[in-house]
Amino acid sequence: MTELSEQKTGPAEKRQRRSRKGETRRAEILTAAMRRFAEDGYQNAAIAAIARDVGLSLPGLLHHFPTKVDLLLAILAKRDLDSADFIGLHGSDLRGLLKGMVTVFRRNADMIEVVRAFAILNAESLMKDHPAKAWFLDRATELQDNFASTFERAVADRSIDGGIDGKAMAAELIAVMDGLQMLWLRDPDRFDMVGGLEAYVGRLLASLGLEG
Repeated sequence: MTELSEQKTGPAEKRQRRSRKGETRRAEILTAAMRRFAEDGYQNAAIAAIARDVGLSLPGLLHHFPTKVDLLLAILAKRDLDSADFIGLHGSDLRGLLKGMVTVFRRNADMIEVVRAFAILNAESLMKDHPAKAWFLDRATELQDNFASTFERAVADRSIDGGIDGKAMAAELIAVMDGLQMLWLRDPDRFDMVGGLEAYVGRLLASLGLEG
């Protein structure tokens, strides 16, 4: 009975171990790829260099990600999940959204390589036929729509002045976030990105009558 049980569970356990090992390796590759994209940009980053960074041969890396585009799309897919988590946690009311933005900036301040990689990819995606062009366009549109909807809900329930333009405020928020982030990336030791956004959010909440 015991032998039969071992025969039945053994292969499944081995597959599970291989699966966990594969997931760990994929995560290592994605981390190395983001680092390379941050240093060299997507266009100039060599997939062979990424393989060397994680101690793999090129065929070994291609087993997990057959092309550099696959690597890029996997990174963007992970970012999609992070964005969805943010919207789910903080997007329900305007005050929560604005405070949540500061929380996200505080988290981002601890992973400058990731933020730099996405800033570079965002800029590169403006080029014609870039593989991330559609992703960044969809992301910008969705972010602005979500922010605008949150403002519009606050107007509808009379939490804020009915004359406020939700779409314009959404664009302003994104511009402030992107601008602060860029200043920080240029000189992270001297510029306080989190403090800058926290001060802006405080002023905005006060002007909207939502402070406290």
